[in-house]
Amino acid sequence: MTYKTIVAVLQDEAGAPAALDAAVALATRFGAVLVGVHAEALPMPIASPMGFPDATLIGASEDINRAREKRLGDLFSARMAATDLSFEWRPLRSFSGDSALSALESARCGDVVVTGSGGEGGSPDIDTLIQGAGRPVLLLPRERPIRAEVKRAVVAWNGSREAARAAFDALPFLVAAEETTLLTIDPIAGEGVPLPGADIAAALARHGVRVAVEAATSGDWSRAQVMERTVRGKNADLLVLGAFSHSRLREMIFGGTTRSIIENPPCLTLMAR
Repeated sequence: MTYKTIVAVLQDEAGAPAALDAAVALATRFGAVLVGVHAEALPMPIASPMGFPDATLIGASEDINRAREKRLGDLFSARMAATDLSFEWRPLRSFSGDSALSALESARCGDVVVTGSGGEGGSPDIDTLIQGAGRPVLLLPRERPIRAEVKRAVVAWNGSREAARAAFDALPFLVAAEETTLLTIDPIAGEGVPLPGADIAAALARHGVRVAVEAATSGDWSRAQVMERTVRGKNADLLVLGAFSHSRLREMIFGGTTRSIIENPPCLTLMAR
């Protein structure tokens, strides 16, 4: 198993270079086709003080959108010209101008999607991708370099459907990794109860993953903090976890593991739902 189509969602000019660098590195690593996607908003009617459409303002807004689209397209073309990769640039238009929402069709036809981190407060774009793409989404850390060749990985396991999806979506990374830690947090074990994580670890091992199960107690730490602590302790290059095991509404209101990791990925992070 490998990734043959990588979709890079370039949301804005600030985050595009990092997302593109990571996507190129991964596409080179796996010999994949790289599809770059960016969306701009369609021209919207803007009324003048008299109540009539203001053609000047509408035209100025359209000029700004087209100029930004061209700059990102030029960035993508220049970056790809320095590689031997097969690629495609897809500039899109939509009423919202939301790159993630517009990119869903492209994302669903890829093996993995690359985008930036959510930053403080999260990102509706990233939520949209994770919830709607049906494909794994790779989030980039803001402060750590990205390694296309993952040596150490941490897989967060809670027995959920989302966690299972993420673990198997990450197989191209895990099979090649030197060491994979399958992390269970506050596991419930007892007489007659299998060791939590043992079954999924055995399933991954049959694919050739070098995996060891590790249990952690959260205590006063949140689950996200336990994951971050484990990632740093293992000097891991990749964190894998299922997204929104609880409802998205609950995460938005009360916070949660997915929200915390989206806001601040401790390393390259693969999420799936």
